[in-house]
Amino acid sequence: MRPQERLDVIQRSVVREMARLGQEFTVEGSVVRGPGRTAVAVREHPGQDGAGHVDLGFVLRLGRADAPVVWDCAAGLGQTEEEKLANAVRMWATTTAATLVEVQERRGEHGDHYEPRELPGWQAVQGPAAVFGFGNERLAQWLSEHQVLPALAPALLPALTGPPVHGVKLFLGGKAGDDVAEVRVDGEVSEAASAALRALDWPRGERLCWARLFVLLSTAEGLSPAAPGHDGATPVPVTGPARVRPRGLLSRWRQARRAGQ
Repeated sequence: MRPQERLDVIQRSVVREMARLGQEFTVEGSVVRGPGRTAVAVREHPGQDGAGHVDLGFVLRLGRADAPVVWDCAAGLGQTEEEKLANAVRMWATTTAATLVEVQERRGEHGDHYEPRELPGWQAVQGPAAVFGFGNERLAQWLSEHQVLPALAPALLPALTGPPVHGVKLFLGGKAGDDVAEVRVDGEVSEAASAALRALDWPRGERLCWARLFVLLSTAEGLSPAAPGHDGATPVPVTGPARVRPRGLLSRWRQARRAGQ
């Protein structure tokens, strides 16, 4: 598939998936524009395994160089490259995009808000966990009963430097004797946090099963009205968690078929 064809498929998939989250996005050249000044940018995934991978950046204020852009990559499975790309975008939307929509809307519909004591000064918005594979109910149940991010806090803290906004992706699963655990902060693998994730007692079964989660961490100033990149068009976290109906921290999970990391 040619680069422009790949871009067309990815952008159409972004429009479709964001509509499922109640957001109207439209393709405008190299980006997909959303409500206010939000947008989704696409960049070519490096490496030989890029056929089913997407690299997507959620832009919080288009047109401003110092505005936060939350980048994340995802991979999808399928029979054709188009199907793989569409499934990769669906995985991104289920976890990462849902988190960013919750950051804007603050209604508790797409994620949970909390302030982990183990990460002083940081606010967290956790989107749904996408759990897929065989026997995924056990892993989903474990995720609904455990707060993963606080358990990783000592290993995460050294990576939370620089900008006041960080995207944290967690990928875990596999099967007994062949498991995988990876934590990425702003797209970069954190070896210490990945090791801490692997050490947790999440269930390993005899058949393959995985989970993907995304958390946005920000300081009180990171996404405030005075912060770079905010134009007042959309509400964002300012001084504390949103007042939302409690559903239990990290309790949301969604089954995802034919998708990947």
